[in-house]
Amino acid sequence: MTVINKVFTVKTQGYCDLINITEHVALILADSGVGAGVVTLFVIGSTAALTTFEYEPGVVRDMNELYEKLVPMKKGYHHDATWGDANGFSHARAALQGPSLAIPFEGGRMFLGTWQQIVLCDFDNQGRDRKIAVNIMGE
Repeated sequence: MTVINKVFTVKTQGYCDLINITEHVALILADSGVGAGVVTLFVIGSTAALTTFEYEPGVVRDMNELYEKLVPMKKGYHHDATWGDANGFSHARAALQGPSLAIPFEGGRMFLGTWQQIVLCDFDNQGRDRKIAVNIMGE
């Protein structure tokens, strides 16, 4: 069994910036030389998350509207009262979505649907350099 760990960085704009990172992950997987196994992704930070969906403008807009309905930006959050940084919504959204994904692969290709992409969600109220840890396990 081979285990490979890599980290890559994505510059974001915050405020529900949804970024397709599928190609970043595919390149790391291809460079690994591992033929079959599982690639696990983990975004480092408490105001960002990972998910999959069809990355096209309509779905991106739908997701932004969904996050706003579920966890509105303008609502008061206890975190904001504690720290004064006005990003309580971003912590709640990130916790709801989750920081990691596990995707099986074979023949060096991830088992993603035709219209399924890996998406980094930056919910914070400012842009950041987001680090995504990639763990590849397989043979």
